[in-house]
Amino acid sequence: MRNTKAFKQAVADTLEHLARLGVSGVAPTAIADQIEQNITAASRQLGIQPASAWRYFEAESFAQAIAAREREERAQLGDGPFVGQAPYPEVGNPEMAVLIAGFPDALAECGGDLHHAIINVIVNAWMAGHIEGEDACAGCDTRGPGGHDYAQRMASLRQMVPDFAKWFDAAAFNARLAEAGYEIRKRADALPS
Repeated sequence: MRNTKAFKQAVADTLEHLARLGVSGVAPTAIADQIEQNITAASRQLGIQPASAWRYFEAESFAQAIAAREREERAQLGDGPFVGQAPYPEVGNPEMAVLIAGFPDALAECGGDLHHAIINVIVNAWMAGHIEGEDACAGCDTRGPGGHDYAQRMASLRQMVPDFAKWFDAAAFNARLAEAGYEIRKRADALPS
């Protein structure tokens, strides 16, 4: 589906409408993923081929829905960095500073493998959040779908991201990184790791 002219045009049109609406923080790959999910869902629901489902896609309406969601999230979180706003760590959290500061070393230790370095930071951040939740957090009622039911929460995430398993594959991550227009490589003049 992603190689079709209709798909590429849908992504381009959506990005154009988002730019007109002043929304710039949404990655083109995230837009592409959502369009693919929407077209696939529409074709299944209507019992038609994905190629026929394009007639139900309107880039402008889709972009407006994304812009509305972005405005709602900004209203809830504010325009600044997420740090300091629940459920994120407080400003100046020393454990978060250690994780951020350690990222370049983790990247060097794994030979510049960005996927490996990010997994390392994510796992350590997840564990730090777990510890804070046990030791410092008074609890909250805003856990989203599933509340405190872990199995229900995981089931809802699997529905939102049906092919979640691919992100544990470094090749899939690196392809997505390249698709977003980025690459990571060691400078020729850098000191050896």
